[in-house]
Amino acid sequence: MNRLPLILSGGVARVTGAALGPYQSAVIRIGFAGTWLLFLLREFVHRQELYGPSGPWGWQLAKDLTADNQAFSALLWSDGRAWFECFYVLAILATAALLLGWRTRTASVLFMVGVLSLQNRSVFMGDGGDNVLHLMSFYLLFTRCGQVWSLDARRTAREEAARARGERVPADRVGPVLWAVFGLALITVTVTGRFDNGWLIPALLWTIWVVLGAWGLAERRARSSEPRALLDVVANVLHNGALFVIMAEACLIYATAGWYKIQGSRWQDGTAVYYPLHLNYFSPWPGLAELMSSSGTIMMAVTYGTVMVQVAFPFTLFNRRVKNVLLVLMMIEHAAIAVVLGLPFFSLAMIAADAVFLPTSFLRRLGGLAARARGRVVERTARGVPAPRTPRENSSGRVGAA
Repeated sequence: MNRLPLILSGGVARVTGAALGPYQSAVIRIGFAGTWLLFLLREFVHRQELYGPSGPWGWQLAKDLTADNQAFSALLWSDGRAWFECFYVLAILATAALLLGWRTRTASVLFMVGVLSLQNRSVFMGDGGDNVLHLMSFYLLFTRCGQVWSLDARRTAREEAARARGERVPADRVGPVLWAVFGLALITVTVTGRFDNGWLIPALLWTIWVVLGAWGLAERRARSSEPRALLDVVANVLHNGALFVIMAEACLIYATAGWYKIQGSRWQDGTAVYYPLHLNYFSPWPGLAELMSSSGTIMMAVTYGTVMVQVAFPFTLFNRRVKNVLLVLMMIEHAAIAVVLGLPFFSLAMIAADAVFLPTSFLRRLGGLAARARGRVVERTARGVPAPRTPRENSSGRVGAA
């Protein structure tokens, strides 16, 4: 009877005392931001047709649809070409900032605004991976995904090292400027009545702005550590809850996909994978698709294997070794989909979602390998730089260059 309170108190302390899964949250931040950034850059030349004024899904059609389903899109605040071009570039910059972990709290907000605005502007431009990005951009808001592998973490480490040496750390000026610009934009949009589709996104943005302001005051003006400690507890609870929701969402995606496949006759007879390989839209490599589909055994094995992996994965979370094996198989499956069916961004989004289940030890080793590789590149680059040419006097008595 006495063990239950101890277990409960230990669980509460664990959830409130630290943001769990720092490496997992960092890898999904990098994965989703990298996927969206690659998509924006790849489609830069087609941006007008996909999301802009030149697209078949006109501005008024999008306006009518969002008025009906209460979806948020900043691109519908104006139908001008200049606004679209500026917003697209800002979306790229915000995504790059999140990928690098620069001002992660603000960057995650702008990332969400960019994803929702572009996707809700043209709802038919997607391949399934856009739905995952749509959800994860919202969940990332509540995570502390810049604890490791980020410019924020590097800046924090430098500041702590400077304090340990007794040096004075200059006050942060970029954060307050970003907060003031963020607030000015919110005030302008609210006063001009741009938030006319639902209350969720406006309330969320205003709440985040207030919380960021309170966080800044607690760091700079509070006379004791209690306000900052309270904010840390709230942030840890939100982070851990969001990370749990991301894991549950990934399990739900695989479970529903697998159980729906079981009900399909083509999946039951083992021929379901054959048909997408012969659709022109999903055949970037017709020769490879023809080679794979020429064997009925391969088609049946891939079809049944896909269903079994997707249905079984949520149940393997209780066994680490089996879970890791299925995780590798699913990532290989998505990589094959990216190549064979020509769906790279869908596959990247799903691999990023899968990465939340990667073991911490593996991610730390991976980070160590990346750090050592970066160090070797920097060292080789430094060695390859020629020494500066210094003036010297040659044998004739004239000043020359060494």
